[in-house]
Amino acid sequence: MIKVIGAILIISASTWIGFEVSRHLTERPRQLRYLRTALKSLEAEIMYGHIPLDEAALNLSRQMPKPLSLFFDTFSKKLRTGETLVRQAWEDSMKEVWKLTAFKQGEYEILKQFGETLGQSDRISQQKHILLALTQLEQEEIEARDKQTKYERMIKSLGFLSGLLLIILLM
Repeated sequence: MIKVIGAILIISASTWIGFEVSRHLTERPRQLRYLRTALKSLEAEIMYGHIPLDEAALNLSRQMPKPLSLFFDTFSKKLRTGETLVRQAWEDSMKEVWKLTAFKQGEYEILKQFGETLGQSDRISQQKHILLALTQLEQEEIEARDKQTKYERMIKSLGFLSGLLLIILLM
């Protein structure tokens, strides 16, 4: 009886691990899509709304789901204190929220480069930097979707099958 309960616990745990790893693959394209939407909204607010950057970030934090809302909220708060440069506030906000996202190093580098130019040029140049970041993020999203379709089912199955293998080895 104890062996059966142990076997059920092993299969449940390994299957759960497989689903959690798979969830990360699912989250990344979704978060990239929201990030692209946020940057498009930021572009619209800068180009047409003439809204200050801290207010635009606060508006985005209200529109986006977590963890992006946390990022833009943190960024807005750092800008409102006025103690740091825009570039530094952007990077500090990224570092604080990065662990909560499903993003990879490629997205970090794109956003870091974008943060370097944020608030340092006129509206037209800023629009060009946003469009560049959007193009790069679109490529990352395509890559993330490809990985999701290739590996999602395999990882779920691997979690379950590794639990079965462990039970067979222990019996």
